[in-house]
Amino acid sequence: MKRPDIDNQGENRSAPAGKPPAIAIKDLSMGYGDVVVQRDLTFDINRGDIFIIMGGSGCGKSTLLRHLVGLKKPEKGAILYQGIDFWAGTMATRREMMKNVGVLYQKGALWSSMTLAENIKLPLEEHTDLTRSRMDELAAFKLALVGLAGFEHHYPSQISGGMQKRAGLARAMALDPGILFFDEPSAGLDPVSARRLDDLILELNASLKATIVIVTHELDSIFAIGTNAVFLDPESKTMIATGDPKTMLETDVHEKVTTFLTRGRAEKVGKREVTP
Repeated sequence: MKRPDIDNQGENRSAPAGKPPAIAIKDLSMGYGDVVVQRDLTFDINRGDIFIIMGGSGCGKSTLLRHLVGLKKPEKGAILYQGIDFWAGTMATRREMMKNVGVLYQKGALWSSMTLAENIKLPLEEHTDLTRSRMDELAAFKLALVGLAGFEHHYPSQISGGMQKRAGLARAMALDPGILFFDEPSAGLDPVSARRLDDLILELNASLKATIVIVTHELDSIFAIGTNAVFLDPESKTMIATGDPKTMLETDVHEKVTTFLTRGRAEKVGKREVTP
C-alpha cells in the first residue's frame, strides 16, 4: 500500500555517532506528596531500542511512564528528549515535543462513539492542517499497517480486544512519532493475540525505525522483543539493573532480577544453577 504524503518525524531515527539518546533520564525522583515512589533513576533509552520498564507490582513502572510521556513533573531530576530538557521549556515547547510521541494505553483508550478511522484522525485534526480526504487516506494507511485494512468504519465494540489494541496503536502512530510508549500492551489478550502484538511491535521497530518503550511484566514479551531494560525495585525504591533482559538473566546481574525473570524458579543460567 502506497504511503500518503505527510511530514514524517518517525523515519530514519538511527542516531549517528555522538548524537544524544532518544531519551535520557538524569537523577530522576518520583513521588506523590511525601510518598517516594522511585529515586535516583539515571539511564538512557537509545534510538531504535525496544526498551522494557520492568519490576514487581507497586515498583512505579506506570508512574515512570506518566513522567516519560509528560503527564507528571519529576520531584527532582530531568528527562531529556534528544538532548533537550522537557520540563525546562515552555508549555508550547513541551507541546511541540510531544508531537513526536505516541502512546498506546492499556485498554486502547478508543472513543466508543467514533469509528476506528475517526479515532485515528483525532490527533491529525488537532495538530495538522491536512485536508479531510488526506486524513481519510492516512487513517486507512495506519489501519493497514496494523493489519486492520477495511475496518475504517467499524466501531470499537464491533472488534475484538486484540484488534482494539492494534487500532489504538494505529492512532498512536497517526503523527508518525519517533517514540512509541506502550502501557501493558498484552494485558487482557490471549497468548496468540499477545504474540501477534509482539510481532507487530518488532515489525514497526524495524520498518519505521521507531524507539519503543514498554511497561510490562510478561516474560515472554520481555525476552522476545526487549533489547534494553531497566529494573525498578519497590523496596529500595530505585533501579537495580539496566541492560538487555537476556544478558541480565545470563549473568545473574542481581538476585531480585533473576527471581523476577525466572518467576522465582530455579533456572539454568549459562552453566550455573541459579536458585532465586
